[in-house]
Amino acid sequence: MKLPSTHTWLAVLLGGAGALHLVRPRIYEWLVPPELGDARTWVLASGAAELGTAALLAAPATRRAGGWAAAGLFAAFVPAHLHTFRAVPKEPVPLAVATVRLPLQVPLIGAALRVARGR
Repeated sequence: MKLPSTHTWLAVLLGGAGALHLVRPRIYEWLVPPELGDARTWVLASGAAELGTAALLAAPATRRAGGWAAAGLFAAFVPAHLHTFRAVPKEPVPLAVATVRLPLQVPLIGAALRVARGR
């Protein structure tokens, strides 16, 4: 069985996350650092950006632009991942989840850059 292409799984990941941001924004609001202002606005804007990026990745004519957009989004999410360490209960499971999420941005950014470069 052939694995899905990088642009396909990135589009599915971002499309699903974007839809969830718009349908259930409350589950993401706590991740927005309070220094950034209104959490709902950030969650809805990031959901729209994820959906737009997924659409760019899905179309061959805009796929490389979608790769650049995805790399930018994943980098832009780093402050939220860092804020998680301030916001989660200081218990083993929540801290483990927060600890795993942050370094996952590295391979996601790398995959997005491969798409952006046409590889």
